[in-house]
Parts: sequence; C-alpha cells; structure tokens
Amino acid sequence: MRFVLVLIGIMFALDVLWWAISARIAKPIFARVGVAIFALAQLAGLIWLLTQRFAHAESMALFSKFAMASVFIWHMILLPLLLLLAVALLPILAMVALIRIARRVRNSNPPLLDANGALSRRQFLGVALAAAPPLCNLSLATIAMRQLDHFRVRRFVLPIAGLPSDLHGLTITQISDMHVGRFTSGRILRNMVRVVNELRADLVLLTGDLINDALVDLDHGLDLVRSMQASHGVYLIEGNHDLIENGPEFERRMKHSGIPFLLDESVVITVRGTPLQLLGLSWTRARENRDSAIATAVRQLLNQCQPESFPILLAHHPHAFDAAAAASVPLTLSGHTHGGQLMLNEQYGFGPALFRYWSGLYAKGASKLIVSNGVGNWFPLRVRAPAELLHLTLLRS
Repeated sequence: MRFVLVLIGIMFALDVLWWAISARIAKPIFARVGVAIFALAQLAGLIWLLTQRFAHAESMALFSKFAMASVFIWHMILLPLLLLLAVALLPILAMVALIRIARRVRNSNPPLLDANGALSRRQFLGVALAAAPPLCNLSLATIAMRQLDHFRVRRFVLPIAGLPSDLHGLTITQISDMHVGRFTSGRILRNMVRVVNELRADLVLLTGDLINDALVDLDHGLDLVRSMQASHGVYLIEGNHDLIENGPEFERRMKHSGIPFLLDESVVITVRGTPLQLLGLSWTRARENRDSAIATAVRQLLNQCQPESFPILLAHHPHAFDAAAAASVPLTLSGHTHGGQLMLNEQYGFGPALFRYWSGLYAKGASKLIVSNGVGNWFPLRVRAPAELLHLTLLRS
C-alpha cells in the first residue's frame, strides 16, 4: 500500500511539474491556457479513477473510455518517458538555461510578437514543445480506442506425445484475461461469446482474470461465462486481477456460481470414453521468490494427478510451465502477460523483459506451453500484442 501511495504521489508531482515547465516555455496566453486545461483535465481524470478504485466501483458512465485511455497513457507511458528524456538531456538543458540567462543580462526581454503580430521563431518552438506531449497523448488514446473492440482468433495445431488415440483431434477454446470492467465491456464481450460459441470446441477453458478488479463486475462476467458453450464443459481458474479488491470474496462467489472453478483442484471428465484431467492452479500471492512459490504450488497440485487420465494444467502465470515440464505434464495453458502489451517486435518489449514465456507456443522436451495474449484489457494500448482468443487442436504425435 505504501508503494502505491508513493506511486500516486509521483504521478501528481509529475503532472504539476509538466504543467509548470510547459507554461514557462509556452509564452503566449492561448498556449498557457491550453496547457492549463490539459493539465487540469489529466489531474481531474486521475483523481476520478483513484476515487472509483478506492470506492470499489467500476461504473464509468460519467467518464468515457477515451478519457480513461488518455489518463492511463499519459500517466503510465508519456509522463515517465518525458521524465527519462529530461534526465537524459539535463546537461544540455542546463547549458541552454545558462546561455539564456547570459542573453537576458545583455538584452531586455524580447518581444512576444514580431512587427506583423506573428509569433517569433523562439515562441513558436516553445508552443510546439508544449503542445507535442498532449497531441501525442490524444493520438495514442485514439489508436487505443480503435483496438479495444477488436480481437483475433489464433489457431494452434499441437502434436502431443502420449495423447490417447480417442483424444486425437480434441479442440479447446482458451480464453484468458477477459478483464470485464473498465476497458472491456459492451460490444467486444458480446462478440467474444458469439465467436466462442461459433468455434464449437470440445472444451472452453478460462485461464484467469475474469474481471478487471471490481467485484461489482463479477455477476456480468459470470453471465458471460454461462453463455459459453462447449460439448464437454466450460472450466475456469483465477488470476491476479480477480483478487485485487477482495480475493476471498471472489473465490467464495465463484464457488457458489455453479461454474466449475478449479482452485488448486482438479476434475476428471470423460471425453470420447477417455478420462481427461484438468488441474487448476490458484494465483500465487507470494511477493518474494515468486517463481519458487509457483513451482511449489504446481508440484503440490500435481499430486492429484491420476495415472490413467490425460492431464492439462491451467495456470494463470506462465512460469508454472517450468515445474510442469519437469513433471512431464504434456500441456500447460496460461495467460497473464497480455503478449507483452507493448512490444517493438516479437523479441523486444515488456514481454521478454518481464517473463520467460510471454506469447504463443513454447516447448520443453515433450511438454508444451501455450500463453495467450488475452482477449480483454486493463491497459488500453497494445503494440504488436493483439488481443486474442485461442483455438487449439490436439493431435496424437
């Protein structure tokens, strides 16, 4: 909690600092007014989002998705980038400031306008520098809005060693990171359910983060899950966002929902006369040595494996794959990474910076891992990490 408060304080401080600097370099009154309006709007937006968050309310009827996207992008991307740029350019900025001070000693204040009433070149440059970050913010928010209602269907055909012959051709629709709430609502959720049902998979498996964070959205999320169809059932595990507001209450309501919810539990289902075991891993809450804690949790869960059943591990965090592969689990399904969210290309970005496995198919020996980019969003902007549903076809190798 202390870290969160410090982070919020830094955001407010950066807002005020940007406002002060931009107002100083943008001399014309119209530019200063524009800077003030943008800065006040961002501060008001941040206060509104924090109020909603701490009030455990996710209803944003009075605050458009575009405005929310603008606030998120400004405070989580552009302000940090501007701070890093300022730190990198600090020696140059200091030298420029000294030169300007020396010129002011020699000259009186230069006129704001030239003889024809136009901005001087220096003043035009100041206005442009002050206007660039807000314009970039609005452009990125516009791009984000175009993305929020779109997702792809990504298909994998997986040869699986040891797959029982009766399970050859088994189809799975994997749904991860729906994040029902702030940015994922309305049309995209209706389209998602429609596409899931059109895929007519044998199994629908949800690998965590059903809701964004507010329990007020859980009933809607559950209604969506109940609308999904699969010939052999729909199964669900938890993710970290599900537990943000009140983890025990989320788990309690899930257990009473009537939807198969696997919380460090397993279920054996019969598919074409063959037993298939789904093992659902809970979210590991450890703050330190998380990977070790995840591995321990996986090993404990795998004690439930029944030798006569074909096992599939559902784990929100993809690092569970290491322990699963060590135990020769043939298939693990994960999410959590959002495909890296912001990627320069397939190899560089937040994905590989934060995770060993971040998108698509990975293999260790005969064990395979699928990591979904997720179909929903907690952050509005994606770069080279498109939202997706996964359709898997298992083949006997």
